[in-house]
Amino acid sequence: MPCIQAMNISTFDLNLLRVFDMLLREQNVSRAAERLALTQPTVSNALARLRDLLGDPLLVRVGRRMRPTPRALALEGPIRAALLQIEQTLGGAERFEPQHSRRQLRMALTDFAEQLCMPTLLNLLQDRAPHLRIDVVHLTPNLPADALDRGELDLVLGRFGDVPARFERRPWRTETLQVAVRQGHPQVNGELDLKTFLAVRHLWVHGGQTRGMVDQWLAEQGLARQIAYTTPNYLQAAHLAASSDLGVVLPTQLARHFARLLPLQVFELPFALPPFQLELVHLAHRQHDPALAWLAERIMDIR
Repeated sequence: MPCIQAMNISTFDLNLLRVFDMLLREQNVSRAAERLALTQPTVSNALARLRDLLGDPLLVRVGRRMRPTPRALALEGPIRAALLQIEQTLGGAERFEPQHSRRQLRMALTDFAEQLCMPTLLNLLQDRAPHLRIDVVHLTPNLPADALDRGELDLVLGRFGDVPARFERRPWRTETLQVAVRQGHPQVNGELDLKTFLAVRHLWVHGGQTRGMVDQWLAEQGLARQIAYTTPNYLQAAHLAASSDLGVVLPTQLARHFARLLPLQVFELPFALPPFQLELVHLAHRQHDPALAWLAERIMDIR
């Protein structure tokens, strides 16, 4: 069977790529057909043509489901990105009208960034883009590059290390860390020095990491704190600290926010750590998507 390198793109039916993309998303011929507004035999025939053209089964039945082959997984990201770029190019001249747009945009961020950003953003959208829909998923510690490449995510907001050159990264805000313990904590009497910090048992918001900034610094000094509980959730951590004798290190803005709502007292860390940067990241070529560009600017205005 012919391989992709031998294809003549001028005779290749580009509609097959839309079918390929939907089949990889749904991994089910019937659901793919429904979403494409095609008949099931039409999608089955398209899959057969793709298998012949690409020289690979692409999707194989495992039990009751269809699973992509390694070849299909390797093609999924580039094909989805190409389809997205074509869509944006053809629609680039369209005027984006926030008041009337019914676009759906998908973001990944931590519950901390959601607390910082979303109350202000949702109030703004209610006034200026009432029909725009925002879907949020939880952000893992690493940049979800594959999901951005595949178009499953439109942008992410968080703290990242290395970011590949194909992404646009924009500094959003700088944050520091503070310590929160409940009011009346038996080990904390008006101040929190390093000795007391190490004596207090802690809960740690791990975010999927193996070691955070605080524990990295302590390890470099030959020290360690007592971690009694871990959670991936900043908001839950604040409530747990307010109702127990566990201390928690939180981003400063979040610590101060919860100190106004819960019986918490907040202290500076008893050692110096550098601030960290939260960034807005999306694929560089997506800057030509007027809806995404508009949303990104609204987020950048929130300080």
